[in-house]
Amino acid sequence: MRRGRTKFGLVVAAVGLAGCGYHTAGHFNTLPKSVHVIAVPAIENRTTTYRVEQKLTAATIHELLAKTNYRVVSDPYQGDAVLSGKVLSMEVVPLLFQTTTTPTTSTAQATVMLVTMKCEVTLTERETDKVLYHNDNFVFRNEYELSSDVRSYFQEGDPALDRMAEDFAERLVAAVTENF
Repeated sequence: MRRGRTKFGLVVAAVGLAGCGYHTAGHFNTLPKSVHVIAVPAIENRTTTYRVEQKLTAATIHELLAKTNYRVVSDPYQGDAVLSGKVLSMEVVPLLFQTTTTPTTSTAQATVMLVTMKCEVTLTERETDKVLYHNDNFVFRNEYELSSDVRSYFQEGDPALDRMAEDFAERLVAAVTENF
């Protein structure tokens, strides 16, 4: 029994010393040391979703300020790096339903919506035009629970879009700074 524990302890120590290369998300930065200011101009909206670009831009700026040490500006000529993006498509579909059956009718209401957004994102070092991060298929997908029915999701409007923008910005900033 003691011998088994010793072997287990040696294996754990070896794995720890080997350094598997993993790191905690949000605590690793692959951007060059020369980048101190990131310019975030308005994200381009190629969808019919009203004001999505404004919400995504504001949430991305907020996330950069909250989770990194970079200064953020809107003018591309004032940044060491420029984060540009385009929302290429956005789809909102019902994912889960709740059915209600009475003796005369049966109805189904959506209880969870799936939001899928496809974007193109590029972070470029301004002085050298070196691309630090690029993803022309940055797909954001998340589920959002409805309070009562599908109409409430759309009536909720800004708060629902704000939650989605915050989730999107969190993923985007992690991807850009950690080069995932």
